[in-house]
Amino acid sequence: MNTVFKSIDARPMPGRSSGPLAWLRANLFSTIGNSLLSVFLLALVVWAFVASMDWALLNAVFNANLQACNDVRGAGACWGVISEKGRLIVMGRYPETEHWRPVIATALMLGVVVLSCMPRFWNKALPAIWIVMLAIYFVLMKGGFFGLTAVDTDQWGGFPLTVMLTVISMTLAFPLAIFVALGRRSNMPAIRTLCTLYVELIRGVPLITVLFMASFMLPLFMPEGVKIDVLLRVVVGITLFSAAYMAEVVRGGLQALPKGQTEAAATLGLRYWQLQRMIVLPQALATVVPSIMNTFIGLFKDTSLVTIVSLYELTGALGLALNSDADWRPFKIEAYLFITFIYFAFCFAMSRYSLWIEDRTAVSKVR
Repeated sequence: MNTVFKSIDARPMPGRSSGPLAWLRANLFSTIGNSLLSVFLLALVVWAFVASMDWALLNAVFNANLQACNDVRGAGACWGVISEKGRLIVMGRYPETEHWRPVIATALMLGVVVLSCMPRFWNKALPAIWIVMLAIYFVLMKGGFFGLTAVDTDQWGGFPLTVMLTVISMTLAFPLAIFVALGRRSNMPAIRTLCTLYVELIRGVPLITVLFMASFMLPLFMPEGVKIDVLLRVVVGITLFSAAYMAEVVRGGLQALPKGQTEAAATLGLRYWQLQRMIVLPQALATVVPSIMNTFIGLFKDTSLVTIVSLYELTGALGLALNSDADWRPFKIEAYLFITFIYFAFCFAMSRYSLWIEDRTAVSKVR
């Protein structure tokens, strides 16, 4: 009987242990010290918000009026730099008269990526959709067909180049990472050693070194007259680099899988690839979803390093736009805030999708 009354007393009272007030009381104002700290931080946030609103909105210049921007320099933002240089920042050195092509191509690629994130489209038609999308993408971007003006890959830049490098490198690095992770756990010494050497070698150098080697050193070893496009070399370098890091993430998921799973599958007579495809990989990959998404987000931001090989993606195109015009160069903070918002929007979307995948696979739930 005492147990029953204790359980009744332990039940949360309506309106006291749930809702916004209860959350604030439990997380921000649970003690006197926490209350003082919360009030101080809240005041600091309000002060910073008000001060930033004066600079960002109240005293800001929104049209491309250089004289007005110079008059409010320091006291207000000059968002006119976005309207003046936004096209060059977003599109890079791609010919201005052909900007409709990268817009359509990038929208098509992002659309297929969004479709690929929806379980209802996870069927045998998805690879065909990707092949068609990539064919249309490169026809639009490269040109030379159907009356389109040819545009060399060294003129690709801005946001379309960032998206293309990220999507293609992710798509190629993920399956490669799975094979490398399985190779590191192989019973064949030659395969295990080869995969280990690949991972340790790539992880032992920064990405900028890999890009430098792929762009400047690799052509020195090619036969005379053989030239590999710089964009292709960059894609291969980023893919190999990302796959090495992702392979370790996948290997961690494989090691976390209980040995009884593989033993039970072996008793059913499943062959090696059946075992990996139906039993091991689904559970291992679901376990490391946050780490895989963290690698994808890092890859999205690391594309800014391709400026070392004269490919001007979003960050490089911003520098190209401002460095070529001394009049608008002082307002680089506003331009960097503009591309910061773009990076944040995509990274936040990827992180939210990761949380959705975690909920779907019940990895984040306490069992």
